[in-house]
Amino acid sequence: MTTRTLTGKCFCGAVQYAVADAFTYALNCHCSNCRRTTGSAFKPFAGITRDQFSVTEGRDKLLIYGEEKTHDAHCNVCGSLLYSVVRDGAYVHVALGMLVDAPAIRPTAHIFVGSKAPWFTITDELPQYDGHIAL
Repeated sequence: MTTRTLTGKCFCGAVQYAVADAFTYALNCHCSNCRRTTGSAFKPFAGITRDQFSVTEGRDKLLIYGEEKTHDAHCNVCGSLLYSVVRDGAYVHVALGMLVDAPAIRPTAHIFVGSKAPWFTITDELPQYDGHIAL
């Protein structure tokens, strides 16, 4: 069986990427860093090994915030958060809102609920964790 390839792009389209629809996990993160980076109540993201993700257009338009093995990648034209490199450089967390195509996976939990925005109420039935969870 062949794995489907999904596409993603920033708001202005300057940066585009391809990622296998083979995500290992998907979560909704409510930590203050994710809230500030997205400007939203939480960041829905999906994790995948770094070798299953590639920037296909606009690599020269990436704004990298952080280090080689741990960083957020934004479009330096429109500012969109595209993805984060995590877990000592082994994984990419794709911001689900940047995907053009719908992934097979859906978030399975809320993490860092202990620091969620006080004005936001979680109304779904997904499990909630005060901090991170083992992946």
